[in-house]
Amino acid sequence: MSRVRIAAAFAVLVAWALPAFAGNASDFDKTCAPCKDFDQYANGGWTAHTKMPPGYTNYGAFDELYDRNEAVLRKILEKSAADNSAPAGSDRARLRDYYSSCMDSAGAEKAGGRPIAALLADADGLGSVQDLGREVGWLHANGIGGMFAFYSAQDPKQSENVIAHLGQGGLGLPDRDFYTRTDSASMATRATYVRVTANLLKLAGEDAASAQKHADAVMALETQLAQASMTNVQRRDPQATYHKMPWDSLSTLMPDFNWEDYQLKRNVRPAVVNVTQPEFIRTLNGLLTSTPFGTWKEYLKVRILHDASSVLSSAYVKEWFTLRQALTGATEMLPRWKRCIAETDQALGDILGQEYVKQAFTPADKARMDAMVRNLRAALGDRIQAATWMGDSTRQAAAGKLAAFAQKIGYPDTWKDYSSVEIQPGQHYANLLAAREFEHARNMAKIGKPVDRGDWTMTPPTVNAYYSSSLNSINFPAGILQPPFFDTKADDATNYGAIGAVIGHEMGHGFDDRGRQFDSKGNLSDWWSPADVERYKVQADRVRAQFSGYTVIDTLHVNGSLTLGENLADLGGLSVAYVAMEKAYAKQSRKAIDGFTPEQRFFLGWARVWRNLQTNEDLRTLVQTDPHSPAKWRINGPMSNLPEFKAAWGCKDGDPMVRPEDVRAKIW
Repeated sequence: MSRVRIAAAFAVLVAWALPAFAGNASDFDKTCAPCKDFDQYANGGWTAHTKMPPGYTNYGAFDELYDRNEAVLRKILEKSAADNSAPAGSDRARLRDYYSSCMDSAGAEKAGGRPIAALLADADGLGSVQDLGREVGWLHANGIGGMFAFYSAQDPKQSENVIAHLGQGGLGLPDRDFYTRTDSASMATRATYVRVTANLLKLAGEDAASAQKHADAVMALETQLAQASMTNVQRRDPQATYHKMPWDSLSTLMPDFNWEDYQLKRNVRPAVVNVTQPEFIRTLNGLLTSTPFGTWKEYLKVRILHDASSVLSSAYVKEWFTLRQALTGATEMLPRWKRCIAETDQALGDILGQEYVKQAFTPADKARMDAMVRNLRAALGDRIQAATWMGDSTRQAAAGKLAAFAQKIGYPDTWKDYSSVEIQPGQHYANLLAAREFEHARNMAKIGKPVDRGDWTMTPPTVNAYYSSSLNSINFPAGILQPPFFDTKADDATNYGAIGAVIGHEMGHGFDDRGRQFDSKGNLSDWWSPADVERYKVQADRVRAQFSGYTVIDTLHVNGSLTLGENLADLGGLSVAYVAMEKAYAKQSRKAIDGFTPEQRFFLGWARVWRNLQTNEDLRTLVQTDPHSPAKWRINGPMSNLPEFKAAWGCKDGDPMVRPEDVRAKIW
């Protein structure tokens, strides 16, 4: 469901009770007709009078919400930092010592680059290609990327089992296209990346000439890795990334890598592995011997330096921020306390999350959210039965998949046990590695075992939601179940347009172009009739073409193929939530509030949660890497396909917010 990135997760907003709805009149741009540009109509005033807060590169309702959640987390952590009574080895002490060590800027300046000196020396001391297995294994076990990705996940075709997965990775820039695009912005970003890399190597002790030479060599190596990588669009095809084979096959696929040493460092003995991109692994093997070994050592040093640069002394942080500026357009850094809250949430999320839900998510909130999810599920069930393009066999299977949805609300039933994590006072980088090592070891321990269907991949304060195709579950952390997404004081129309459409969106992922390929148990299997697949693709292609036509900046367009799943989920989510809203009003007054009908308030609810300011640099990065469309098109795009929107606002054929009948998409 995620819309765009910010430094940590997301955040909190204004209370959206009914009086607040009237108080938001200045958020509108009444000079723009709703049927011309609904985003501008609903949010144009807000956009005009809102300034991007310092340190932000995008800012909207998600960020406003996270700011309020963050205020709760800050009180928890500052109280924890002052808690000298916490017993040694307790979760209270872990929280205290982690946050306090992160906030210790004086300690970071005094330490300089010493926290990573031993890691860099280890990389410098490697003697041959055969040593890479040991070194990369240790780095991966401590959350430092390099060469390839290795992780545990469900077997896509046997979803009850967790297996090892091996695939492409090892890049310092966000995506392979940053290395391959020839536009001026991409070339400038690459130049910044090389300059920052050289500066980090100089901070690590290399002279200027050597640092520049090595930075150029690492860039050349990463470019070869990028060229061998699948595009983010290609990776959306789950069939294209399924190549399960015996573990011993890796000695044929990548024979020059020491897999025995790698296994020892990761503490795993998998029987099988899914190689998601075999060609990448073959190319990587060739690079092991064709690339000078000294370049591989420098490459690993660069991975260590880039990974640690944001948490060391100010000289390193400056370089980290320079690269972030190039990617996002940030003009200044977020304050240290914000960065440390985000880092603590990532490192010890279930400890912090337990404290958060005590203050921010009541049992009554959970009960009302459960009821809304049930209503949305019933509405989607009705739409499945009414879908004229779907044949009986596919319809029956779709209804079975919907009935099998697992819904997770607020927080996990079982919290993680951090008793093995050693957090030390005043040792920020060591604590970061300790938390990562715990999480990576926990994930490796899942390999070869039955799947834990109660597992969460987001922490409770996160302002987000997600659907898991392999678990067939919809998941809503407590962090997003706050105003304006979910407000127990707001009218139903507003809630259904906001959190209701979010619920519908996540359910819709179970039937988007990717999710529809997984059955009710989460297995990758073909449960659609060929005729239904073709009819579905006609509608999906309409959505693909629609969004590909949207211009973001200059000649840069939305990638309709990359964003297809999210756009389909938005369209389906709004359709289903609207039906559920109408059912809710069947037995209550349909009176207008502040001059807006329930139907109009529904669409305003959706538009207002997506209002957003964003730098051009961040938009460019988003369009290249994020499967979600820019916020403006998440409002105008799906609404323009809905006859319900047309009727609610009295739009006419030919208006910009009304898609012509022959290209209008409809699935649910």
